[in-house]
Amino acid sequence: MWDYSLLSVNKELIDQFKKYARISGIIFIVLGIIGIVYPLVMSATTLFFVAALMLLMGVISGWMTWITNKEDWAGWLKTFLLVFVSMLMLFYPMEGIATLGLLFAVYFFFDAFASAMLAFSLKPVKGWGWWLVNSIASLVIGVIFLVGWPFTSLFLVGLLVGISLLLDGLALLIGSIMISKAEKTAEAE
Repeated sequence: MWDYSLLSVNKELIDQFKKYARISGIIFIVLGIIGIVYPLVMSATTLFFVAALMLLMGVISGWMTWITNKEDWAGWLKTFLLVFVSMLMLFYPMEGIATLGLLFAVYFFFDAFASAMLAFSLKPVKGWGWWLVNSIASLVIGVIFLVGWPFTSLFLVGLLVGISLLLDGLALLIGSIMISKAEKTAEAE
C-alpha cells in the first residue's frame, strides 16, 4: 500500500502525515482509556454524538430540500427520518444504545475486514502485524456485541469502543513511528 520510494518526492506530505498520525493516535489512545475506565459515560457520549450528527444531517437535508425542490417527497422523507430517529435516540437512550450495539457489531466486522486487508497489503513492512492485531480485535468485538445483544449493550458500547479507539490509536502511533524509521533508512541509502 505505501510506496516508500515516494518519501523523497513528497516530504511535506509525509511530515504532515507523521505529525497528524501521532496527534490522532494520542487522542485516540486517551479516548480509548476513558472508554475502558468509564464505559457507561462512553456509551452515553457515543449515543449523543451519533444522535447529534443525525439531527444535524436531518436539518441540513431539510434545508437542502427546501432550497432545491420543496416538492421532493423523498428529500422530506429523509429529513423526517433523520430527525425522528435522532429524537428517538435522545428521548429513549437505553434503546438507542442497544441499537448502537447492533450497528457497532456490523461496523466492527467491516473494520476487521478492512484492517486485515491493510495488514496483508503491508506485510513485508515492519509493523504490519499491528494492523492484523487490530483486525482480530475488531472481529472479536463484533462477535461479543452479537452474543450479548441487547442486554449488554449499555456497558459494551462504551467499553468496546474504548478498546477499539485504544488499538486504533496504537496502530496510528506505531505507523507514524515506522514511517519515520523508513524515512531515515531511505535517507541513509
